[in-house]
Amino acid sequence: MREINVNEIIPVVRKLCIDANYYIGEDVLDKIKEFYEKEESPTAKEVLSILLENYELAAKEKMPSCQDTGVAVVFIELGQDVHLVGGDFYEAIHEGVRQGYKDGYLRKSLVHDPIIDRVNTKDNTPALIYTDIVPGDKIKITVAPKGGGSENMSEVKMMKAADGIEGVVDFVVDRVRRSGGNPCPPIVVGVGLGGNFEQSALLAKKALLRPLNEKHPEDKWSKIEEEILEKVNNLGIGPQGFGGRTTALGVSIMHKPCHIASMPVAVNIQCHAARHKSSVI
Repeated sequence: MREINVNEIIPVVRKLCIDANYYIGEDVLDKIKEFYEKEESPTAKEVLSILLENYELAAKEKMPSCQDTGVAVVFIELGQDVHLVGGDFYEAIHEGVRQGYKDGYLRKSLVHDPIIDRVNTKDNTPALIYTDIVPGDKIKITVAPKGGGSENMSEVKMMKAADGIEGVVDFVVDRVRRSGGNPCPPIVVGVGLGGNFEQSALLAKKALLRPLNEKHPEDKWSKIEEEILEKVNNLGIGPQGFGGRTTALGVSIMHKPCHIASMPVAVNIQCHAARHKSSVI
């Protein structure tokens, strides 16, 4: 059993919050450049070039690549041979988020109450934390700041098994069509299939973590991702909604077994600022 003091977690989470907001992933940059070369609309090409310039300036000047620095979604893979000591594990994560958003001058986007008392918590906590227990004696921490514009365009639907894969594809494409320019395209489309109502949504969000240069490990699902991506880009929404064929940079599907009577499908849309950074302790 390996002991890890929770105080070690605080600076790691702090740095991940800052780095995720300042530095966009190479996979996103490469994908935007790839679509820039294929894009036919002059306006869309101009928007894509502005996005690339924005990312370059954010990294150079050490500032957020988007004003919406999001809520801190934190994914934990906790090794079952780790013994956490020195305090409360989740409070350490919250403290890391608190310090990261303060020291990185990142906008605090969380309110105490969703409806009646929408007062800002002023430190972007509590973080939204999802923990998986895995083999080993390490902790993998992933911070994925999630903006509100794209999150608002997400949806869960309890479909019938008889709807089949055609129904799933139609639902995902229609969700993007109804979103228009609101989620700040070019987007990344996370799709969660199976599990149950709440697990499908979590699958869709986890799907957004897969690098854009990696295909689905199963060929049948990889082909469906490509089919959805082509249909989405044929909608003509384009970068920032100005038209063109670059509405989405990628589609990522995660699936799990589900009840024989159910077929939950979730779509979690990510804006072009597809931010997430990981570290292993």
